[in-house]
Amino acid sequence: MDEFDKIVEKDDKNDPLAKMRAKKAEREHDDRFATFKKPSILPQLETESWANYAGEFQLKGSNYFRSMRYAKDIDKGLQVLEDVPKGVSVFGSRFPEEKSVEYEQARDLAKKLAQTKHVVITGGGPGIMEAANRGAFEVGGQSIGLKISLPGFDEPANPYVTKEATFQYFFARKVMLVKASNAYVFFPGGYGTLDEFTEVLVLLQERKMPPAPIFLFGSSYWQGLDKFIREQINTRGYLNEGDMELYTITDSVDEIVAAINQRQLEQ
Repeated sequence: MDEFDKIVEKDDKNDPLAKMRAKKAEREHDDRFATFKKPSILPQLETESWANYAGEFQLKGSNYFRSMRYAKDIDKGLQVLEDVPKGVSVFGSRFPEEKSVEYEQARDLAKKLAQTKHVVITGGGPGIMEAANRGAFEVGGQSIGLKISLPGFDEPANPYVTKEATFQYFFARKVMLVKASNAYVFFPGGYGTLDEFTEVLVLLQERKMPPAPIFLFGSSYWQGLDKFIREQINTRGYLNEGDMELYTITDSVDEIVAAINQRQLEQ
């Protein structure tokens, strides 16, 4: 009898939804109720403890399962990053190919960051993410990949990561990409990159995280968004004083590396 069966047997008399939860678990054929092979950072995520915790909030049915999946995703990231020093998160499109200008720029940036002892963290995929992981990997640096599991894109992490995790939920992955770093570099990208950029902006704006530099690499790409923010959002009074100073647009890899190194010396 596994851990989940014990919980069902224990709760069956008092919880009419217990058997439904058991059938759902069996139908989905996943390991969400298994005891972690590695000790959990969050003790309450152990299966029986989590059932008791969820019970306190009267979580039943699908909400019970959902709460455990969310928590396990967060716990997974915390375990992977537990012994990793704060680094630099690099974001950007998955589409640029090797030898493209953007790929080589991201690779060069990460190489120089790793040479000055910065951990490089990416989303673990291809394109800009691969380029950054590759640059760090090639000079012996720590190269972290935090992947997302997507329907139809069940691909492994790029081959240049030294440590990795795969997340089911975007929000959990974003939490870890932000938590893992004290500087953020955004190369050109699509909706995902814009989502990650605005996420960090809001956290800094609302002081939900310590001050940290944001660099937007590639002025020809970012100047349109910058103009919209300045001429529409800012002029309408939707930003606070100083919010326009939260990010820097640049075309220089060396400028980014120098600024991050200087900030590290000042801390």
